[in-house]
Amino acid sequence: MREIPFYKPTVGEDEIKEVTSVLHNVNIKKEMTKVEEFEEQVAKFIGADHAIATCNGTTALHLAMSAIELKRGDKILMSVNSFVNVPEVVRHFDAEPIFIDINPDDMNIDLDKFELALKENTTKKLRGAIISFVAGQTPDLERLYSIVKKYGVLLIEDATCALGVTYKNEPIGSLGADMTIFYTNPSNSSHAISLAGGIVTNNDELATRARLLRNHAITTTYDDYGNLDYIYDVVDIGYKYDISELDASFALAQLKKVNKLIKRRKDIAKIYEQRLANIKHITTPKHNDEHIFTQYIIKIDRNRDAFARALKEKGISTGLNYIPLHLLSYYKQKYNLKITTFSVALNSYSQILSIPIYASLTDEEVNYICDTIIEIASTWV
Repeated sequence: MREIPFYKPTVGEDEIKEVTSVLHNVNIKKEMTKVEEFEEQVAKFIGADHAIATCNGTTALHLAMSAIELKRGDKILMSVNSFVNVPEVVRHFDAEPIFIDINPDDMNIDLDKFELALKENTTKKLRGAIISFVAGQTPDLERLYSIVKKYGVLLIEDATCALGVTYKNEPIGSLGADMTIFYTNPSNSSHAISLAGGIVTNNDELATRARLLRNHAITTTYDDYGNLDYIYDVVDIGYKYDISELDASFALAQLKKVNKLIKRRKDIAKIYEQRLANIKHITTPKHNDEHIFTQYIIKIDRNRDAFARALKEKGISTGLNYIPLHLLSYYKQKYNLKITTFSVALNSYSQILSIPIYASLTDEEVNYICDTIIEIASTWV
């Protein structure tokens, strides 16, 4: 039986060459470290003033919350259709995530309900919002930026699944957010070869604070080999969220091929869209031309879980992006949330199914996935 995993990284000679260069030159004094080079290239790629590399996307989000000095009792708005790391980093400050329902078309946050929540807000504790871009597509950013400016709240873009996406041909991260969070691994796999995340921002103050806190808030300098000076000082409570030279070198190689990987995913999405159009029980995602398809989320109009099991029996792994946050035990119990509270997200969740989409998928594998979905759907009841 053919086995097609939900996600598989694309690794070639470029990654091997970059990583090997670090190992070969470990004892050579360098004008620029791989971490510094990675940050420079990310800032250039995005068109932002600052890039602060971290060891993964979640630490970048947590560092961003520290940079804005989130405090106990503060409130942060977010889509109920976000990955668990978004409310998690807020709760680590004993602050409160406030969930908003979604737009049924693109499964991003519903901007009407987002604006209504800000309009009805009566507390000074509402600090801002973390807005996630689902599957590699943004909501209406012009409107989003207008709303946050109108109500004077901070905006952190969660682009951990959207590295390389543009809005009206301009790279996200260079537009109207206070900070944008990226992640070089588009999967939540626990077996990732390498992890790298980061914050990009045009705000000098936020960038300076994030850099300080990233490595224990130590103010003393390091030598060319990364050794801490003989005497050092600490000026705040920081973290160990920096990135290794090996991870930075791997991420550099991946960054250089981001657009190539996006093009391949778009080609795969086109096959899915053409072959799965008008198939009974299946709905393909609505999208604009700038969608980069980090995930390809179809909808099954009935018995979604059984459909996923049927695909698994044929060797095709699937995923869910995402289980609405109010259905997860911690948040459901912590905030006494009813499952019907976010009706659009609930209805969407009952149908969504993410099928494999990554650059190393062959056309033969993509067509096998399509053939299998069509075969199962033809007898589905």
